[in-house]
Amino acid sequence: MSGRLLRLVGTAAVAAHAALTPTAAAAVPEPEPPHDRSVAELLTDLQRLYREAEEATEAYNATEEKLREQRAEVARLDRALARARLSLHDSRVAAGRLARQQYQNTSTDISPYVRLLLARDPQRALDQGHVIGQLARERAETVGRLTGTEHRADELARRAREALDDQLVLAERKKKERDGVRERLDEVEELLASLTAEQLTALADTEDKGIEKAQRDLVTSGALGDDAEPSEQGDRAVHYALRQLGKPYEWGAEGPGTYDCSGLTSEAWAHAGTPIPRTSQEQWQRLPKVPLKDLRPGDLVIYFPEATHVAMYVGEGEVVHAPRTGERIEVAPLASNPILGAVRPDELP
Repeated sequence: MSGRLLRLVGTAAVAAHAALTPTAAAAVPEPEPPHDRSVAELLTDLQRLYREAEEATEAYNATEEKLREQRAEVARLDRALARARLSLHDSRVAAGRLARQQYQNTSTDISPYVRLLLARDPQRALDQGHVIGQLARERAETVGRLTGTEHRADELARRAREALDDQLVLAERKKKERDGVRERLDEVEELLASLTAEQLTALADTEDKGIEKAQRDLVTSGALGDDAEPSEQGDRAVHYALRQLGKPYEWGAEGPGTYDCSGLTSEAWAHAGTPIPRTSQEQWQRLPKVPLKDLRPGDLVIYFPEATHVAMYVGEGEVVHAPRTGERIEVAPLASNPILGAVRPDELP
C-alpha cells in the first residue's frame, strides 16, 4: 500500500477511534457505521467530498488574491489622495499670495490705460503694466491648477471610497468561502469517523488500484512522450518543490511550513524567478498549454474539469504535489487524478 494511502488510513483510524470510543451512559450514541454500503460507493463519496473541499479552497484562494490586490489599490489611492490634498493646500496658499500682491500693486478705480496716459514716466508705467499682466497670468494659471487639483482630489476621494467598499465586500466573501471549506472538511471527517478499520483498509486498497490502473492506461495509450529537458527555471522550480516533500497540506497555505496544491506550484515558480497566478484555475486559464506528449519537468499538470487541483511534473511519468487535507507533499503517479491538461509557466506570451 502506498505511503499516501497509509497516511489516509492512519488519519481516518484516529478519527474513527475517537468517534467510537465509549462515552458516558447519558451521551447520545454515534450513528452506526455504513456497513451496508459498498467500498466503491464509499470511495466515490470520499473523493467527492475531497474534491468539493478543494474547489472551495481554490475559490477561497482566488478571493484572498483579489483581496490582497484590493488592499494594495486602497493603499495606493490613499497615498495619491494625501499627495493631492497637500498639492491643493499649496495651490490655495499660492493663489492667496498672488491675490494679495495684485491688490497691493494695482488700483481698483484707475485702469492701466489711464495710468499710462497720466504717468510722468510712460516707460515706467509700461513696465508696471507688464508686471501687472504677468501677475494676472500667474494668478490665472494658479487658479487653473487649484481647480484641477480640487477636481483630482474629489475624484481620488471617490475612487478611494469605492475601493474600500470593494475591499469590504471581498473580505465578507472570503469569510463565507472560509466557512465553506471548513464545512466540507467537517463532512470528510464525519465520513472517515463513521468507517471501520476494515472499510478504511479496503478504501485505501481500492484507491491505490484505481491509480495504478489509470497510470497504466495513460502510459500504454501513447499520450506521454519521452521527457524533454527542463529549462533552467523549470529545473529550479522542480528542485524547490522537491525540497518541500513531507510537509503537510494546509488549505490556503503558501509555505514555508505548509502548502496547498496551487500554493506549492506558485511558490516554486516564484522562487525560480517566474511569478505565476496563485490558483489552479488561473494557472490553467492564463498559462500556455502544452500537450502531455511534450511534458518536461517543471510543467504544471491540471486536474478535474473545473481545474481544481494542480501538480508539478518531475519526469518519468510522476508529479510532485500537495494532495489534500491530512496528507503531505509527495511524489505520485501522473494519473493520480483525472487529468485536464498541462501548462508551461516559462513560456509566458
